[in-house]
Amino acid sequence: MSKLIFINLPVKDLERSKAFYEAVGAGNNPAFSDDTAACMVFSDTIHAMLLSHGKWRQFTSKPIVDAHANAQVLLCLSADSRDEVSRLVARASSAGGKADPTPVQDYGFMYGRSFEDPDGHIWEVMWMDPSAIPPHA
Repeated sequence: MSKLIFINLPVKDLERSKAFYEAVGAGNNPAFSDDTAACMVFSDTIHAMLLSHGKWRQFTSKPIVDAHANAQVLLCLSADSRDEVSRLVARASSAGGKADPTPVQDYGFMYGRSFEDPDGHIWEVMWMDPSAIPPHA
């Protein structure tokens, strides 16, 4: 079985956050969602758990930082093309996110942009030309 990743994110407005993540292409898994949390599925192996602040506090006593003012992590998703990178950032921006809170990266063989969700969490979207990946030594 493949390893799965569940990214847990505290959100102020669960319904707004669910709508945002649906707009950028994640589907909701109702089996792991309720009025305090939503499991948003990006792929068979990548899930974002959106947790209300009350639910978040059940997992840690550490304070919830304001992700608009502080950064603790940058999340990165792969894309199949340069165009897909830009389309995803555009969808995020149209859904209430902020486009390109970090510098655009364009190295020819690798292209990346980013978006910020309504709670300030930063997601990078990266494409790399598979033929440019060097073989393992």
